[in-house]
Amino acid sequence: MLAGVMIPARNMPTMISGNGNVSGFGTSLLVQPSNMMEGQLHPLESESEIGRMRDDELDSTTKSGSENHEAASGDDQNPRPNKKKRYHRHTQHQIQEMEAFFKECPHPDDKQRKELGRELGLEPLQVKFWFQNKRTQMKTQHERHENTQLRTENEKLRADNMRYREALSTASCPNCGGPTAVGQMSFDEHHLRLENARLREEIDRISAIAAKYVGKPVVSYPLLSSPMTPRPFEFGAQPGTGDMYGAGDLLRSISSPSEADKPIIIELAVAAMEELVRMAQMGEPLWMTSLDGTTYVLNEEEYIRTFPRGIGPKPTGFKCEASRETAVVIMNHINLVEILMDVNQWSTVFSGIVSKASTLDVLSTGIAGNYNGALQVMATEFQVPSPLVPTRESYYVRYCKQHAEGTWAVVDVSLDNIRPSPTARCRRRPSGCLIQEMPNGYSKVTWVEHVEVDDSGVHSLYKQLVSTGHAFGAQRWIATLDRQCERLASVMATNVPTGDVGVITNQDGRKSMLKLAERMVMSFCAGVSASTAHTWTTLSGTGADDVRVMTRKSVDDPGRPPGIVLSAATSFWLPVSPKRVFDFLRDENSRSEWDILSNGGVVQEMAHIANGRDTGNCVSLLRVNSANSSQSNMLILQESCTDPTASFVIYAPVDIVAMNVVLNGGDPDYVALLPSGFAILPDGSTITAATSSAGGGIDTDAAGSSGGSLLTVAFQILVDSVPTAKLSLGSVATVNNLIACTVERIKASLSCENA
Repeated sequence: MLAGVMIPARNMPTMISGNGNVSGFGTSLLVQPSNMMEGQLHPLESESEIGRMRDDELDSTTKSGSENHEAASGDDQNPRPNKKKRYHRHTQHQIQEMEAFFKECPHPDDKQRKELGRELGLEPLQVKFWFQNKRTQMKTQHERHENTQLRTENEKLRADNMRYREALSTASCPNCGGPTAVGQMSFDEHHLRLENARLREEIDRISAIAAKYVGKPVVSYPLLSSPMTPRPFEFGAQPGTGDMYGAGDLLRSISSPSEADKPIIIELAVAAMEELVRMAQMGEPLWMTSLDGTTYVLNEEEYIRTFPRGIGPKPTGFKCEASRETAVVIMNHINLVEILMDVNQWSTVFSGIVSKASTLDVLSTGIAGNYNGALQVMATEFQVPSPLVPTRESYYVRYCKQHAEGTWAVVDVSLDNIRPSPTARCRRRPSGCLIQEMPNGYSKVTWVEHVEVDDSGVHSLYKQLVSTGHAFGAQRWIATLDRQCERLASVMATNVPTGDVGVITNQDGRKSMLKLAERMVMSFCAGVSASTAHTWTTLSGTGADDVRVMTRKSVDDPGRPPGIVLSAATSFWLPVSPKRVFDFLRDENSRSEWDILSNGGVVQEMAHIANGRDTGNCVSLLRVNSANSSQSNMLILQESCTDPTASFVIYAPVDIVAMNVVLNGGDPDYVALLPSGFAILPDGSTITAATSSAGGGIDTDAAGSSGGSLLTVAFQILVDSVPTAKLSLGSVATVNNLIACTVERIKASLSCENA
């Protein structure tokens, strides 16, 4: 039925005189019956009009149900049957305006109808009827389309059924040659069908959860592959996305997934979860023990046989990095899940590995007040703390699921095939962790890291570390998690011994100082890697000792001093174990041997907070006793941290007045910091594996005790307090000389020790 029909009133006396002139009420009246319901057509006066409206139904499809039929006034029993009634359609402009408004708001209220009618020169009732009939028309078209789809699908299923029956009737047993019985099924086929049904149930459950929070029902979608003929996921490139990314920064251009992508993402996440759990639990032949018996190596051929469905074959030129590691950490499983599913907490805890991360879309927040069933689309840049190793950008979905009481899993899997990019150099196959509850607030974590990457941009100095998987692999993730869990436990500690000199016992002061140190570490790590967001300039030479510099402008940032900040970094190799390098750099007694800015003064530790079992894991407040009176108010905040895969010594000069506020529990966010320091990694030649102990955590005593070290030195210096000032060549030369002298002093001191 078309909207906006002009309806003659029933049972009205004739208002037309003998000469045909209209009298009385004038033109025909608009009538809206009181019993008219949504979805019904407005009744017309006569059977002939209803038939005429049916004839015009096809035309109404293109006219958007917007014809305005105005019948001639008078009784329908007029003895002039040959006189045709006139039809006054809405103008094209009126139709277009109402169509546009309908797309935005199919149910306008009285005020909106009046306003729209005033703009288009229509009565509010005309507008109301048009929208009612438009909604009815859309519903009818939708039902007709659904019926057509169901009829087509039914015919297809009927044909398939007949074809299968015919094939079964002529089939013969390969063993005896006799006819086969209908309904026989191999054990493997039966197992696959059960597994497929279970996965479909999980997909439907997650789809329902996602629909609740997305606000729209997730449309049904076919299986990505048949359970009997597994094949890789196949995604068609979306129009116009092939060149949507800038060559410099992949992540900056990634947008949220479209509605059409979401069903595919959900199914991909469910399949990835299934793969992760099996990868975490399976042994040989999928995971082979290395020659030294300390690590697991993935059998790629067995992986392809075990998991034939996935994100497709490995791209040409990409290398596979797969690793698995297990440890018991001092944190309960619920808190671990919350950290992994909160992008801010996650990027803070893993700041040495994650240079930047963002959540692009939340398809589901989970159910029952927790993260069970949560789905997040994310973009992340992974790093090694050195300007010689390019960061790895990844666009993926993160899915969290509770498998049993006290057992959770969090999985990532790349979505690069949905948003293809020629600049993508890394993609994540199902990676993540399985978390199992342990007594006394501990958790057992099994981490699986499985990526395919083009690492051609890695400097030769770091090639071995990266190619063995130790730079980005599961061992580094699990070691970092274990160390950070100890650090977080120290924040909450209340039984701090009071006998040691310099130990900060004030609970509020401990929290504020650790929070300030945490921000210092994050700032250092974010500014030292070869991120796509950073433009490094090489100052001298062509070797590994090149100094890379870049500038940043600091404006209205309470955590940084205003002005132009110059960051300088370099990486080089030392024939000394990482443990010896770490102990040398963190010791305040040897600081004068390399710290040029201390001017040879004596460095004294005033206070410290232990935040781990290893004595090297601590936050310290140092004072430089210098002959220069201008430095009498300067303190140094330093955090040193170590695990089997990486060690850091990071420090920043701080004002004594500001630190007094922090030590008394004040807000540390307004303390301006420019961190400098060192990142120490094993060179990859000999890396002792992390080993789990019954009491939880990782044994670090022997870890990294042999082999050489890869040392990154980085400084952040305020070269001008005016943000709009231009950087002078003299400032660059000064910083270059500072970092070069520091490197030479470290090499000389450690060479003497090693001799």
